[in-house]
Amino acid sequence: MIVSANDLKVKGISYLEGLVKTYSEIIISVRGKNKYVVLPIAEYERLKEADLDMAVREAEADYEKGRYKAETAEKHFKRVGI
Repeated sequence: MIVSANDLKVKGISYLEGLVKTYSEIIISVRGKNKYVVLPIAEYERLKEADLDMAVREAEADYEKGRYKAETAEKHFKRVGI
């Protein structure tokens, strides 16, 4: 479902609350371009958990293949430019 920013401005957050009951996600368009996504917090948390799971799997694979550096935090920060 796509909602314009103007509709949201006019109809308010209660408008979104009603739409979320029917649609799993709502896209908000600004000046005709899709810019934001609104979804229930449970779905957001599920997506964030999936991202974290993927990051852990990638880190484990890197470790198994020896793609890591053992160094102090200070050396790491210097290497990455912090």
